[in-house]
Amino acid sequence: MPISHYVKSLFSLDTLDTRFTSSQGSRQSTYEPPSLEPAKAPLNNGLSASKGTSQPEGSSRARWKSPEFAFYALVFLVAIPLMFKSAYEFESLLSSDGWIFGRKVDNSDQQYAGFRNNIPYLLILLFVHPCLRKLFQLIHPSLQPEHVTAKNQKPTDTAAVGSNSEANSRFDGRVSFDLYFAVVYLFALHGSSAFKVLLILYINFMLATRLKHYYVPAATWTFNIGILFANELCRGYPYAGFARLLRPWSDVADSHSSSSNWGSYVDSYGGLIPRWEILFNITVLRLISFNLDYYWSSSQSNDNALEKKQLDPSALSERNRVDIPAKPHEYSFRNYLAYTLYAPLYLTGPILTFNDYISQTRYPPKSITPTRTILYGVRFLISLLTMELMLHFIYVVAISKAQPAWELYSPFQLSMIGYFNLHIIWLKLLLPWRFFRLWALIDGIDPPENMVRCMSDNYSTLAFWRGWHRSFNRWIIRYIYIPLGGSGGGRATQGKWGTVRSILNMLAVFTFVALWHDIQLRLLIWGWLVTLFVLPEVLAGYLFPKRKWQERKDAYRFICGVGAVGNVLMMMAANLVGFAVGLDGLKGLVHGMVGSYS
Repeated sequence: MPISHYVKSLFSLDTLDTRFTSSQGSRQSTYEPPSLEPAKAPLNNGLSASKGTSQPEGSSRARWKSPEFAFYALVFLVAIPLMFKSAYEFESLLSSDGWIFGRKVDNSDQQYAGFRNNIPYLLILLFVHPCLRKLFQLIHPSLQPEHVTAKNQKPTDTAAVGSNSEANSRFDGRVSFDLYFAVVYLFALHGSSAFKVLLILYINFMLATRLKHYYVPAATWTFNIGILFANELCRGYPYAGFARLLRPWSDVADSHSSSSNWGSYVDSYGGLIPRWEILFNITVLRLISFNLDYYWSSSQSNDNALEKKQLDPSALSERNRVDIPAKPHEYSFRNYLAYTLYAPLYLTGPILTFNDYISQTRYPPKSITPTRTILYGVRFLISLLTMELMLHFIYVVAISKAQPAWELYSPFQLSMIGYFNLHIIWLKLLLPWRFFRLWALIDGIDPPENMVRCMSDNYSTLAFWRGWHRSFNRWIIRYIYIPLGGSGGGRATQGKWGTVRSILNMLAVFTFVALWHDIQLRLLIWGWLVTLFVLPEVLAGYLFPKRKWQERKDAYRFICGVGAVGNVLMMMAANLVGFAVGLDGLKGLVHGMVGSYS
């Protein structure tokens, strides 16, 4: 079997996420990627091999042998090597020894270095966690599906009753283990600060379940946005600060020292990640998800929704898993803690809604298969190796952080600093998300894939942001964008007013996104720049509507190509401000390029 078969299987969309290849309204995909065994591989993947295969409607003819493609190939063969050569020639400003051909490694990005330096321990955890789950099931056989079904099912029971009993036992077993492991995991990560996390979770749960129904949304958003600000301003609420507050005013000066000492002593047990508040933002999204899912569940019951749509609860699509509420008794504190602290997704995501977690915990998603999980793991390793090669040969991150005299570089070199910085940002976010998603897949939970297309393979700004941190994007649509009105669905809000409303809602969304990332001015500027840079594409859609260019498709392609260049440049600018050099650094880059040309 040719190597191309394995490559096609490895890089298929279905391997990345079955959500890309199955209808959201249909049942779960049960399609298995082409087998890794050559003897079992399909001959043509279901496609006709005949030369007379009809061309899909609306698609353009192939241009592989055209002069246009030959010109593009020539540009590619010349430009791409020059781009890498320019980036490769940057001097090493680093002291870290690498492992590839004796090269130094650019490990100057602290965010990614925290992940990279702990990869061996994370791989051990990837192996230990599933083994502990198996051990837990052996120690507690009453929680195993087979035991419960055999014990409780009577000869007169129907298959449906047996299936429901098996689902309930699977649910109880998984949630119990998730909760026990999550508590141990939480204290290992944050030490004594785990009590602060649990207190915040408890307050949020009480807001959802104890307040009057119509107060829940406002209270949820107020509390969780307030927590984002409080965590940042109070720097995680150190116990030493509480000790000073609790000290009686009548104490003498030396008692101040002893009061602070006990707080500092407790703070010293900070776990593996003492600054727990830095990564708590992702947990805030799960807190909001639980509260609003619980709030919306009052208007639609689980059984009624399943009966109305005539759905099999064991084969729901992702859309149905998200939209159909859990049963009332499943919005319990135990399930809430198991969901918010679910170990594989706790630190970085991807983000899974509460309803989806409950459904997948009760019924194993059919999208998870051994072959697909293995292929996904291989893709992670390929991405990791790609990042290692970048860090060993292209030192643009270290150069950006050093804030050198930009006029020392040529305009082309400055352009490559910005261009490769953006790709390293993309990779440094992709790798943790893909690793923790792989852990969840091995554990039997299928969260959404976060990163779909790199900016070099995406000429649309709107499409790029829909694929960047995709699970967060879907969370925003469900919990912010649609409740705000989205782009407007009524006749009165269609047309230009609907577009204006959509842009205003987008501005509100990206303002929240910026504040959610970090309460810093540069990230707020990043959020506003993203909104600003979406406008040219929206305006171009009005000036050059696709339906009016059906007879001039080639001209329309060239117009889109020009727009694509502008989109990539604007994405470079926005992300360099938010995640690399900041606004001043971007000004320096631009001044260096313009000044050099002048």
